[in-house]
Amino acid sequence: MNLSVVIPNYNGQDLLKKNLPKVLAAVGDAEVIIVDDASTDASALVISDLKSQIPNLKLIKNELNLGFSSTVNRGVKEASGDIIILLNTDVIPEKKFLEPLLLRFRNEKIFAVGCMDKSMEEGKIVLRGRGVGAWKRGFLIHSRGEVDKTTTLWVSGGSGAFRKTIWEKLGGFNSLYNPFYWEDIDLSYRAVKSGYKVLFEPKSVVVHEHEKGAIKKKFSSMQIKSIAYRNQFIFVWKNTTDLDLQLNHLFWFPYHLIKAFARLDISFFKGFLSAFLLLPKVIKSRFKDQKLFIKDDKEVVREFLKQKP
Repeated sequence: MNLSVVIPNYNGQDLLKKNLPKVLAAVGDAEVIIVDDASTDASALVISDLKSQIPNLKLIKNELNLGFSSTVNRGVKEASGDIIILLNTDVIPEKKFLEPLLLRFRNEKIFAVGCMDKSMEEGKIVLRGRGVGAWKRGFLIHSRGEVDKTTTLWVSGGSGAFRKTIWEKLGGFNSLYNPFYWEDIDLSYRAVKSGYKVLFEPKSVVVHEHEKGAIKKKFSSMQIKSIAYRNQFIFVWKNTTDLDLQLNHLFWFPYHLIKAFARLDISFFKGFLSAFLLLPKVIKSRFKDQKLFIKDDKEVVREFLKQKP
């Protein structure tokens, strides 16, 4: 099977200098596409220098800053591979990460496979890459899962492999989630509801060296929190088909509203308002996505209920 690697970038010149040669060494002669989301630093120069040495490296530039979903979608659209590896600029794959990852795609129902993420956090290594979740108080509550199983609720858009034909059928990442957060959970969730499978592969290891990324440089903590709230609302409104979950969401909304008011959580109100303003687009997307759904919401999360998030 043909392989393409898609790397979204925004103002990541230092990360590209440090990590891109290691990525290229790990993926061999695979096509590598970097999509630059209108960076204001010297990212393009760094990539151009490497491109002159490596013929399978391709650079795509966004004229405007579009956000993560749209940037990744553009890279996938241009990719020639059957399997797309998505890697963030702060992720370094270990040399033998590809083989166990690609073996999973022998099953044609497999849409996506996530990597074992050795996440560097405050001087410690936290093993991530497997996600679990459950519906609670009107929302899908998700968290890190133990890495001793191959089931997962979602595959990360920062270190995962995706089958392009199914990606195209599902429509890829939804741009409603721009500039960031929830797009990979949404896509994985829609895939499972549409009858496909997502897996976690613990033998496919990447190192995630968290650094002060572009998000925190460009957005305030309140903005980040508001976007996270907004996208949490969008996810529920767009994806739930179980009537009891829809009613549960409405039932618990006053509780969340009062709780946010008591905490003076302005981000919650901003997030809800911005989601509400997007409601016509959310409804349009909802009708389009649900044409593919063959499972209900409780089926998607049933296997994770024993491991409560």
